Amino acid sequence: MALKNSVVVLAGLAIVLAVISPLAGAQSLAPAPSPTSDGTSIDQGIAYLLMVLALVLTYLIHPLDASSSSSYTSFF
Repeated sequence: MALKNSVVVLAGLAIVLAVISPLAGAQSLAPAPSPTSDGTSIDQGIAYLLMVLALVLTYLIHPLDASSSSSYTSFF
């Protein structure tokens, strides 16, 4: 029974120390940095995505357009 009580007391002390120990540093937090992006990188990413989509659609539609030619073989 004494062993069980000492384990409970030790566990309680460990929890209390774990909660209190971060407060020992007690430094004030630095303010958050200002945002570095003004939205232009997001716009540029969307533009690149649309350009890749246009390129893929061009290569998918091109074999259908040229399929009437007898010298052209389709990728599919």
